[in-house]
Amino acid sequence: MKPVAIFRHSPTEGPGYFAEYLDRARIPWKLICIDQGDPVPDSLERSSGLAFMGGPMSVNDSLPWIAPAMALIQGAVARGMPVLGHCLGGQLMSKALGGRVTAAPSKEIGWGAVQVEDTAVAREWFGAPGRFLSFHWHGETFSVPPGAQRLLSSQWCENQAFALGPHLAMQCHIEMTCALVESWCETGRREIERSRSSPGVQPREQILERLDERVGALHALADRVYARWTQGLAG
Repeated sequence: MKPVAIFRHSPTEGPGYFAEYLDRARIPWKLICIDQGDPVPDSLERSSGLAFMGGPMSVNDSLPWIAPAMALIQGAVARGMPVLGHCLGGQLMSKALGGRVTAAPSKEIGWGAVQVEDTAVAREWFGAPGRFLSFHWHGETFSVPPGAQRLLSSQWCENQAFALGPHLAMQCHIEMTCALVESWCETGRREIERSRSSPGVQPREQILERLDERVGALHALADRVYARWTQGLAG
């Protein structure tokens, strides 16, 4: 199998549990470090799927790699190659597919419940309708592009995930590990303090409470989501 191309946009926002899942499933992957100047590939021929991670920038910024990344997403969707987006990655997918990325009603940082929509497509990806606890760190939000279906929502973010065939975009972070949460809380300490007036932002101490338990439950959910996504990978 050709490797899954994983795009990292910030040195602190690597693939986390997604890479662990791929290794366990014996699915090869290749990390493309946009933050270190790696170019966006101009061809899809060497990949079985595309996965885009998070980052502190906006897809509306004038950065040289954003337009090529969106063109690559458009090409993958056109040929049915699975695309997966986490946070910034989901926003890239939305904009590439005709959606919009705008400021969220409230910044979200920390743990928050998301609601699974009561639809067949949402159940296929996330299981029975209900709520689960996910991790969040964002100040912008995406719209659901034409032809896609919303799968998740939350109190402070109407669109937490959408699917379009084999392609999945998420605003929330299901790829978190304990190490990632701890690292973000440390490097983002000042952002948390500056954003305390936002109702969706939790203090650092609250984010780190029962971390093993929360991350373990998130991994169980991520296993289901990643298993569904990898079903569409080309051999």
